[in-house]
Amino acid sequence: MNKTLTNAQIFELATSYGYTYRALKAIIQVESGQQGFSPVTSKLIIQFEPAWFKRHKKDWQKDTAHTLWQSNQVGNQTIEWKAFNDAFASDPNAAMKSTSIGMMQLMGFHYAELGFKTVGAMWDFAKLSEYNQLLLAIKWIKTVPALDKALQNNNWPNVAYYYNGQNYKQYHYDTRLQMAYQATPYYDPQ
Repeated sequence: MNKTLTNAQIFELATSYGYTYRALKAIIQVESGQQGFSPVTSKLIIQFEPAWFKRHKKDWQKDTAHTLWQSNQVGNQTIEWKAFNDAFASDPNAAMKSTSIGMMQLMGFHYAELGFKTVGAMWDFAKLSEYNQLLLAIKWIKTVPALDKALQNNNWPNVAYYYNGQNYKQYHYDTRLQMAYQATPYYDPQ
């Protein structure tokens, strides 16, 4: 099975779920630069979030053996995986819940909303392909009616707010989405 997402698959998922190809492609571009797997490590693209780990692991202060994760910031994938692995050694489930994964950078704590019994099962599904990663994100978007509507209407400030939170303007997420959308050519599956 090919792990790389094709334009035809993006088009198929977009039309199946009521979006345009260009809208989905814009999010893919902004979230991960169109990669679900690192070209360096071949592993799933991740962003470990220390603040979320502190929420999911109640006694994190007591763990003095695993502290590398505490200083993690947005870094290259080698650094991200070191921080994640350190947190994983302390509490596997909390580490997976506290990490955004894949092409669409979906947080692990959304696993139950998506019908998975465990966060590990969601990760395993995402590791199979970029197609699965996009499918997970679309299914999650459908659980947030305001986000679903915003994406259907190309309302980039609302997409940015519901997808990345209230601080989206700090990272110009809305304008980056709009620019990616405008730069994406129409796709003709013929």
